[in-house]
Amino acid sequence: MSLCFSVSESAFNLRYGFRDSEPMGQSLKIRVKTRTRKGFCPSKVVCVDYPRPDIDNTSNFLEAAYLSSSFRTSPRPSKPLKVVIAGAGLAGLSTAKYLADAGHKPLLLEARDVLGGKIAAWKDGDGDWYETGLHIFFGAYPNIQNLFGELGINDRLQWKEHSMIFAMPNKPGEFSRFDFPEVLPAPLNGILAILRNNEMLTWPEKVKFAIGLLPAIIGGQAYVEAQDGLTVQEWMRKQGVPDRVTTEVFIAMSKALNFINPDELSMQCILIALNRFLQEKHGSKMAFLDGNPPERLCLPIVEHIQSLGGEVRLNSRVQKIELNDDGTVKNFLLTNGNVIDGDAYVFATPVDILKLQLPENWKEMAYFKRLEKLVGVPVINIHIWFDRKLKNTYDHLLFSRSPLLSVYADMSLTCKEYYNPNQSMLELVFAPAEEWISCSDSEIIDATMKELAKLFPDEISADQSKAKIVKYHVVKTPRSVYKTIPNCEPCRPLQRSPVEGFYLAGDYTKQKYLASMEGAVLSGKLCAQAIVQDYVLLAARGKGRLAEASMC
Repeated sequence: MSLCFSVSESAFNLRYGFRDSEPMGQSLKIRVKTRTRKGFCPSKVVCVDYPRPDIDNTSNFLEAAYLSSSFRTSPRPSKPLKVVIAGAGLAGLSTAKYLADAGHKPLLLEARDVLGGKIAAWKDGDGDWYETGLHIFFGAYPNIQNLFGELGINDRLQWKEHSMIFAMPNKPGEFSRFDFPEVLPAPLNGILAILRNNEMLTWPEKVKFAIGLLPAIIGGQAYVEAQDGLTVQEWMRKQGVPDRVTTEVFIAMSKALNFINPDELSMQCILIALNRFLQEKHGSKMAFLDGNPPERLCLPIVEHIQSLGGEVRLNSRVQKIELNDDGTVKNFLLTNGNVIDGDAYVFATPVDILKLQLPENWKEMAYFKRLEKLVGVPVINIHIWFDRKLKNTYDHLLFSRSPLLSVYADMSLTCKEYYNPNQSMLELVFAPAEEWISCSDSEIIDATMKELAKLFPDEISADQSKAKIVKYHVVKTPRSVYKTIPNCEPCRPLQRSPVEGFYLAGDYTKQKYLASMEGAVLSGKLCAQAIVQDYVLLAARGKGRLAEASMC
């Protein structure tokens, strides 16, 4: 059942400056194209969505659903708290949404003129959207999946076939697949997917990798957390797993998960992903959003918040956290001169922004001092529109296995709003990006085209003598998700800070998922839960301030 909202989409567009998008819901035709060449695995382009997987009865989904319901069923506050939240990414939106569900009045402040934070997107002069990142929604994201259901927008996720598809650098233009059979439960479906793929790993390598993973399977979460001190490369070698396994599979996975290589990434990150993806039958199943994230995902959250009395303001950047004499938050001072006060305060920005805003007398607190080790990783997202429809691709996410590119997708196939029967638009994640973030857009595009020539040898050449670029957009994020290097886990803060009335939300805060969309949403729920639990204390603080004001 769809939720009823008080603010229409068109009204929101007018109020917040979104331009009307093209009509949604264009049906996709099934288009199958194959190529025949000796020794070549034909590519397949199928523009068709798969049914939503049966994830509603998994233990993780039910756990997430219970947490969501706790806000709706909690006792209604006698006086709702005014909670001021900085940052309208998924963490801030989630915090505000669940506080509103609990009967409180969130005021969400976003510095920019667009919702979404790390999932923000913009429309260019031609009416085409370009995004901050290539965002994939997994079956193993229970809090995200619950959120879609709570908002009545499950139909906005376009589920793809249950496969993971890797390019083959030594065989330009060819792909290798891990296909998860629907008839088997987890983890057997994942094991069989690995065993049936003989193009990337040999049987001895598979056996050694499986033996290496046994301690993680037996030891569970405690073992996973204990591996935070090792990089992926170090862990693999310690477990006797051949380096070629890392090269063939885990370079691609490392870049997809955290935009860095296995010699830097904490093994805990990989083990968390494997645990989630392999222990749930549909955990690794992927879906694309059917359009741009600000309108198709963030907008319904905002409408829900507003329907319950909350407020969202764009172009409202926090300049300073002003303090009371006792070191608690007095108010947020905005760059436009406005002063915003409340009963509680939340910073739901990336960790790098929070560190810039920390008051001086907070910085030596152990809780905040540990944040110094958490540093955002640079990432670049690229969109290239070509003058023709590319054939050597899939209606799916693709792991490029390129030294410069992480994952990519032909969004003209995978996304309804971006669908185009005549031209392809490739969206690509350029990572690791640290050495490239300061380069010009043209330099980045030139390097990307050289890599694409290997993925599409019959269709793309670096000099554009084949497929020609119609236009491109390069979106640089100098500090994205925190860089998950070894020994970062102890530095991740709980959502409730030691400063009374001040809280944090963000995928870098303590929660059991990765620095991801799922982690951001869960962090917001945990932040809202802490505030609801602290209601009596926060309400008493509010009465105390009123009493002081009346005596002045």
